[in-house]
Amino acid sequence: MAINSSAIRTSQLRKFYDVPEREAGLGAAIKSLVKRRTKQVKAVDGVTFEVAPGEVVGFLGPNGAGKTTTLKMLSGLLYPTSGELRVLGHLPEKREREFLRRITLVMGNRNQLVWDIPALDSFELNRSIYGLPEAEFKRTRDEFIELLELGPLVQKPVRNLSLGERMKMEIAGALLHRPQMLFLDEPTLGLDVTMQKRIRHFIAEYNRRTGATVLLTSHYMADVEALCKRVIVIHHGQILFDGGLSGLVERFSAYKTIGFTLDNGDVDLSIYGEVRERDGGRVALRVPKADTSRVTAQLLTDLPVEDLTVEDAPIEDVIERVFAQELPKETAP
Repeated sequence: MAINSSAIRTSQLRKFYDVPEREAGLGAAIKSLVKRRTKQVKAVDGVTFEVAPGEVVGFLGPNGAGKTTTLKMLSGLLYPTSGELRVLGHLPEKREREFLRRITLVMGNRNQLVWDIPALDSFELNRSIYGLPEAEFKRTRDEFIELLELGPLVQKPVRNLSLGERMKMEIAGALLHRPQMLFLDEPTLGLDVTMQKRIRHFIAEYNRRTGATVLLTSHYMADVEALCKRVIVIHHGQILFDGGLSGLVERFSAYKTIGFTLDNGDVDLSIYGEVRERDGGRVALRVPKADTSRVTAQLLTDLPVEDLTVEDAPIEDVIERVFAQELPKETAP
């Protein structure tokens, strides 16, 4: 195994597909049998980044951006078209036994447990696959059952569990072998807020206890804000941003939100900025970042303001702004 201080290292990583295409109709179908026309789709196009051991990194992008394709290359399920990558010092596409014992891939829209048997039996199957010592396996299994509050559920067939219960089981089963690299692709997809929080807590606790590295994709910004200090934003197969979450807000947010409370709620506030929310005397006003100081001073001078806060734009708005702008690649300091 090669020695490398990075848990993940990629350089100019690419994955291209040749996709058949033709016009509609019988004639076009017959013609395609003789001469097939294809177009090249660049799913991942020159991605370069490194992740340090123990880091929890958010890997963000819209549908079709290249997130899942990248995760599949990093986990060895797809062979890159070109470029270099190493995960825990291994070449993932070789699918070496030692490499597979040290990683896991959890996809929120994929079932890995056996559908018709209790999760406990699937856990036992995983123990056999990974050759885990009995005592170590039971200790880990019981720890996960406690952390995820699975006690009443593990003896039910997986098909009888709710989506949230099943997802907790999937995560527990995927981590029984104590992997040091977690690729998590939408692990809270479709779950209610309470279940999302429970799974986030479990991931954070697993990272704290084991020092595992986590690469997380999610459309729920609460996942990213709770778990990740660093984010990588990918769009059209290329990296738009790589840096701290706070740096993302600073670079791409053109607005701030001024929240304040008034004694008199019947005041025209449109002259100060865009009123985003108004509930009685409580107001949320969106203003350009450059005007924040001036507007704040003007509000305090003109109006009977009881309290006032200035906040950055919600991270969801910032991410949408990143995707909306076709900006050149740049790495944040």
